[in-house]
Amino acid sequence: MISTASVDFWCHALVTERAFYLPEFLEQFYGKYGSFTPLSDTDVLDHLNKTFQSDLNDRMKLITAEVAKYRAGLACAPVHFFQVTYNKHTLTLDDLSTLDDQNWVNDQVINMYGELIMEATNHKVKALMASTGVDLFSKTLILIPLHLEIHWSLITLDVSKQSINIFDSQGILFKFAVDNILKYILAEAKEKKQAVFQKGWKMVINRTIPQQKNDNDCGVFVLEYCKCLAFMKPLLFTQEDMPRVRKRIYRELCDCRLSGCLHQDKAS
Repeated sequence: MISTASVDFWCHALVTERAFYLPEFLEQFYGKYGSFTPLSDTDVLDHLNKTFQSDLNDRMKLITAEVAKYRAGLACAPVHFFQVTYNKHTLTLDDLSTLDDQNWVNDQVINMYGELIMEATNHKVKALMASTGVDLFSKTLILIPLHLEIHWSLITLDVSKQSINIFDSQGILFKFAVDNILKYILAEAKEKKQAVFQKGWKMVINRTIPQQKNDNDCGVFVLEYCKCLAFMKPLLFTQEDMPRVRKRIYRELCDCRLSGCLHQDKAS
């Protein structure tokens, strides 16, 4: 009968042998994303499974230990010069690091993500923070992320329904912001001689939407609201999804494109 110690020894030997393939993968990942912030254990496991066409799921603990060794070494040499450029947007490693752990997402991240959404929807959806001089009434949906004091909130304009929609992850209503946006809409409608849009606008408060359970994730909630609404998907995420969502958004920004499927991070 083979002892448990023997099994553990051979499992470790197997993983260690295959771990020789890890440095190249991790170095490429580090170079592509500037840090290990968006890396998950399943990324490494998927890489090994595909490389060796085998199932190493039951070796996860050993693989995680091997990865930790390489991560510690590479992390000692941060890529300070790393940056991502897309159209008029540039993100530094400091900007991207706002997606790490419990950090507060900054406006550079919000703006570039809005740009990616616009591109992915062929500009049928517009994010006002990402551009100016837009014809509001030629779009189906306008996304307006608001940074008010220390909180991110989202207001959207459904042009066809003439509705101003509030999405807030703490259930807060910033009425003055809605009033200012309405004034802007009416002024634009008057200037562009769009009589139909000079009246009839209504405010809609969305109360049964995902809510944050901490004081740090409002910006991430806003970005996920934006993506779901832009692609007309239900808001099914929760606070528990935020660590995975943060990793996914980081990678999308570095890849300069949105991932193909919402909530695919749940399967990671």
